[in-house]
Amino acid sequence: MRLVLIAALLASAASGPVYAHETAAPVAQSKPVPKEQLLKPPADAVQYVVVSEAGQHGSQWRWQLPDGRTAYRWSQELRGWITEMDQVTTFGPGGAINALTVRGVTTSGDAAEEFRVANGRANWRTANDSGEAPSGGWYIPAGGVGIANAPLIDALAEAGDAGLNFLPSGKGRMTFGPVQTIQGPGGPKKVQLAFVSGILPSPLPIWLDENKRYFADISYISVIPAGYEGALKQLRNAQEAATAEAVSGIAKRFLSPAAKAPVLFDNVQLFDADKGVFLPARAVLAQDGKIAAVGAAGSLKAPPGARVIDGRGKTLVPGIWDSHLHIGDDWDVLSNMANGITSFRSPGTTFDRAVEATKRRADGSLLMGEPFISVIIDKKDPLAAQGAEVVSSADEAVAAVRRVKNAGLWGVKFYTSMNPAWIAPAAAEAHRLGLHVHGHVPATMKPSEAVAAGYDELTHLNFVVMESMPREVIDKANTRQRVEGPARYFKDVDLDGPVMSRFVADLAAKKTLVDPTIVIFEGMLTQDGGKPQPAYAPYMGIISPVLERSTFTAGGYPLVEGLTRDDYRKSYAKMVQLVGKLHKAGVPIVAGTDGWGIELIRELEIYQQAGFSPAEAIQSATIVPARVVGADKRTGSIAVGKEADLVLVDGDPSTDLGALRRVVTVVSDGYVMDANELRKAAGYSGTPK
Repeated sequence: MRLVLIAALLASAASGPVYAHETAAPVAQSKPVPKEQLLKPPADAVQYVVVSEAGQHGSQWRWQLPDGRTAYRWSQELRGWITEMDQVTTFGPGGAINALTVRGVTTSGDAAEEFRVANGRANWRTANDSGEAPSGGWYIPAGGVGIANAPLIDALAEAGDAGLNFLPSGKGRMTFGPVQTIQGPGGPKKVQLAFVSGILPSPLPIWLDENKRYFADISYISVIPAGYEGALKQLRNAQEAATAEAVSGIAKRFLSPAAKAPVLFDNVQLFDADKGVFLPARAVLAQDGKIAAVGAAGSLKAPPGARVIDGRGKTLVPGIWDSHLHIGDDWDVLSNMANGITSFRSPGTTFDRAVEATKRRADGSLLMGEPFISVIIDKKDPLAAQGAEVVSSADEAVAAVRRVKNAGLWGVKFYTSMNPAWIAPAAAEAHRLGLHVHGHVPATMKPSEAVAAGYDELTHLNFVVMESMPREVIDKANTRQRVEGPARYFKDVDLDGPVMSRFVADLAAKKTLVDPTIVIFEGMLTQDGGKPQPAYAPYMGIISPVLERSTFTAGGYPLVEGLTRDDYRKSYAKMVQLVGKLHKAGVPIVAGTDGWGIELIRELEIYQQAGFSPAEAIQSATIVPARVVGADKRTGSIAVGKEADLVLVDGDPSTDLGALRRVVTVVSDGYVMDANELRKAAGYSGTPK
């Protein structure tokens, strides 16, 4: 479900916070320019391919127009989601952008964007914002074609320590990393890794050619010159190794022996996750990585060398779990720790990354919460999930399950192109091996049928909704119909009717878990754009200008013809009601985001809207997931003898779940870490509001 293409982040770069001269409202909506009217790349255009380990997903091209302007084109399909856009850019004498026009459609809707410099003023206008500022910086678009930002990379490489000023705001610099020799159409080629600061909260990796000019973006989905696809894994491994080296020093600083000294939290409100109650005026002592004592405030004596933290006005909760958080790069997992996420489930990680990250966490060179990792298994198909183990038969599916077990991982996640007939034998083998079975529901299969075939858990609420969808939606659930079908039809579904009532009752009877990630659908279905989405509003101004403009204030899912945003909102409201109905019926709910992790507390706030008490909402992100993974005897709640996984927050989440964002201290496996220092290391410039 995560639709952000990391490889195209340069197409959505720094804009800074919302300033007084920017309009908060989106500009007038218009229909995207259709594919047939977009520019067509000539035969001699320079071609880049958009690829992942699953194969090629599209292409980007660059060429010169007769009038001297530079043209770009992007054509891509990713599991049914379409990107078709062009861009024309005029560069000024100094190389910066004087004008650009973007047309077409992306996975987020209309790609339209205009930028012009005239009379010393720069003006921009997108589908979600517009504004102006004095000219003089390098404009970084809110969208556009990824490779169109290659001139910015070239300019940053040339600028050195002086860096470049950005428009609408900010400043970027480049540092250089190791060199690799790769093979391509012209034989051996030397390329160099570089890191750009000032665009994202953490350094953004970019590959340069031998002349220190833009070469490629390598990530979960990569953009690389055509003919060099074979170098993808080599460059990714080199990039991850360089990132690991940079972040390992941070890990060693926070995971020092001194950080594991005893700590006494006194005068705190304590959340007892086992009983689901808030206890005032308590004291908790952690020592040797364990919770040594819990008592009344003032009743516990700090041992020699212990830190004493006064918790007046604060609440101590168990370490937070995100039950749907794919392992990102090393900077991402550091950010998660800064937000109090001391454990998480990663439902879809490649074998290499799973084994490598787990090993480095164990040796103390990676600061990451404890992961419980699943591997995606999907049928070999053009719509197969990126990073999946692709299979072509039931026997191959069973063999893939065994590979997951042999790698020491926790579960298997089936995906939407999987052959429904292969689910039962593969799930049976997973259960025989003690693995958890969850996932998206394959096309042509109802969720009730997936549960009957062996699913322990349904991932994403839209796949629960699918039980009530028309056959034409169910049969195309491996395309964008898995979002558009619920957006169109769910508003008219009777939750108390026989279809959904029977299904909810069956889920409750079987104790089938649901991982709603409903915060995704709030962003997709309810937002017009131009103002911060509820999940991101508390983080405006402290994380990343690029995310503020490209994601935090972005509009929702493009409207299907014949429907309005209010129609989408009605379907979303029904989804919130469904979460409440599931919870009331006794269906176990685990809180996850499928995002950056910062969305987790908003997920809990939505649960409260659905009828959870604050305590029940917090349990879905503490003791409930601990029980699901079988770790509840050692973590998930604050009790003597359990691991010291604790989070001190400023405020009272029994009346304001938002207090969980205001993390003061994080304790993971007994290591005591100052949250302000963690946020600073992760690239944050302040505390969430």
